[in-house]
Amino acid sequence: MPQWLNTWNSRLAKWLWWIVLVGVVAALPVMYARVQTESSSDKVAIVMDYRDLLQIGNTQANPQAFVQEQLKLLKDAGVNGMAVFESTLEELSWATEVNVYNASQAALLEGRVSPTEDNGTYVIFNNPEHEQVLRPIIEWAFKHHGADVTNWSVKDHSGLRINMGYDDAYLRPMQPNPIAMKMLKDAGFQIVPRLSDRFDPFDAAEMDKWLQSFQDLGVSRIVFDGDAVTGFGKGMKFGGVQRFANELKAHNIGVAIFENLKVPQKGMANLANLLKYNAIRAHSVGEAEMTTIKNPVLEDRLVLAVKDRSIRLLYLNAIAVRDAVKGKVSHPLGNIIDVLHGDEESKGVVHQLKDFGYELGVPNAFDVHKAPQETILRGLAALGAIALCALTLGLFLPSLLLPVLVIGSIGGAGLYVLNSTLMVQALALFAAIAAPTASVVLLIKRLRVLRESAGNEPISGSRRLGGAVLLLVRTTILSMAAIPFIVALLNHISYSLVLQQFRGVSLLHLVPIGLVALYVFLYGSGDTVLGNTKRILSMPLTVLWIVGIGILGAAGMYYLTRTGNAGQVSGLEMQFRSILENTFGVRPRTKEFLLGHPLFFVGIFLALRYRWAMVLLIAGTIGQLSIVDTFAHIHTPLLLSLIRIFLGLGIGVLIGLAIIAVWQIGEKVWDRWVRGARSAV
Repeated sequence: MPQWLNTWNSRLAKWLWWIVLVGVVAALPVMYARVQTESSSDKVAIVMDYRDLLQIGNTQANPQAFVQEQLKLLKDAGVNGMAVFESTLEELSWATEVNVYNASQAALLEGRVSPTEDNGTYVIFNNPEHEQVLRPIIEWAFKHHGADVTNWSVKDHSGLRINMGYDDAYLRPMQPNPIAMKMLKDAGFQIVPRLSDRFDPFDAAEMDKWLQSFQDLGVSRIVFDGDAVTGFGKGMKFGGVQRFANELKAHNIGVAIFENLKVPQKGMANLANLLKYNAIRAHSVGEAEMTTIKNPVLEDRLVLAVKDRSIRLLYLNAIAVRDAVKGKVSHPLGNIIDVLHGDEESKGVVHQLKDFGYELGVPNAFDVHKAPQETILRGLAALGAIALCALTLGLFLPSLLLPVLVIGSIGGAGLYVLNSTLMVQALALFAAIAAPTASVVLLIKRLRVLRESAGNEPISGSRRLGGAVLLLVRTTILSMAAIPFIVALLNHISYSLVLQQFRGVSLLHLVPIGLVALYVFLYGSGDTVLGNTKRILSMPLTVLWIVGIGILGAAGMYYLTRTGNAGQVSGLEMQFRSILENTFGVRPRTKEFLLGHPLFFVGIFLALRYRWAMVLLIAGTIGQLSIVDTFAHIHTPLLLSLIRIFLGLGIGVLIGLAIIAVWQIGEKVWDRWVRGARSAV
């Protein structure tokens, strides 16, 4: 490279650090705006699936009395909402509103033999006062499903004949039961309708009637059943989602978005955008897991969902189960009540939520706050992130600092024009990788300088301890430089609702470790990078090396299974996490305070004297990158993430101090034994 370029690169590096600082400062108001946004919604709905309650009631001797009793118990325990599905003939029969017969059964009621060509479905209304409400609902629904509906009666009971097979008709959706919704509203529950995309084509006029009835009942939010939002299907070609969004806005109704679905519901991101993000996050406990989950685990799960992941609607399911051990049909409603209300062993979900500043009520969407001149501030943050990435690459290839900065700035601007979302996500990932990488590499350079300046005179233990504390603080502050950039670049409500996510979590967990290892082994060891590479490649491959590589590979695979939202966690660790949560109120990340931070702190202390201790810094990089990764979970409140990393750092340092104390004692014992052995000789 020309000398003038090297000179420019040297000068440029100093200025780029100032640009990084400006970017960090510019991001701070954006971070404060996000905290304001996250503080604008503190009400939580605990919603029970009303269809499940009816299904369980259908196993009891007196279904109606059982349902009414459970409604009161659930309400007293803290359930303040009921989810009401689109009706079916099956559900209406569970509610004792209708009796449903196939053709053979209907013929027996009439005292005749059913014709072989008759495979229709016959419905009798049990409550004459409810017939005028339910009859038009059933007639419209089945005509919309393509079946003829005619009047039918037997023994002075009026009803309908549906020209559709019994098994098929039994499951076809209809308008949610307005009688049940009014009863639940009068009982003090907020109503959460659960709609589907099973009506084809989408009928905007009919949907307007539904939503008007919902609005009259005070409905403020709906959830969806199935794999798509209402209006998505074939109606999407004609703007079905757009028309449905217009209807929701006209009736001031928002949506709730279920988290952790195997496949996100189709059309949800588009619908939320059309609603100007009048949306909240919902967490569901499925029917099957509700029958097996332990009460303490369920309690922790519900509290953490609200506190740690900004969930504002807890959706509870239940199912009747044939219990062969007890010889009866059992259900989890009693356990649900105990978990919510609390018992002698636990405070209960409702009480814990109040302790954390949440209250039961009708949840509202986040009131999005913006920093003054936020666009300019985010632009400065983006420039700071580019500078940080260039500086990190410059630590490995100093001669390319200026070209990388120019190319990165031009490329980033071009990508922003083509796809702004992709650009900010990519830049957030690069900044997240760059900060912990640069901080640890600069630490290694500083340790080498300190060790060389000491010469053959070893640094005392007290000086190494003080130096380790200062170097840890400096390194952590630099690693945290990525946090404002991630927050500013991805400061959009769609990330808080997890309609969009931070991309590249696996890369964030691997690349900094790999780059730090690359720097330790190839840079600054008294030879050129090429020379060190040749020396390592020429080393003989022994069985010990093969075993070591295998162990590292297995450890790496296990490490990757622990990353991201789908990380695998054992039952024992779940109990350990629960203890941490109950002890501190906020659970620090295990890989930070048990592994990353102690290794890193001890590694700095030992590296001030021993060259081999640099290996500990490679493993300890996990703690530094995990600090950044904590803020990649954008649905977690920002203040809680800050508490989590400082708590993890503090505990990690205490563990590190204990390890250092043990090491110092062992080192002194070893020195005395060696001196004693030499004097004996």
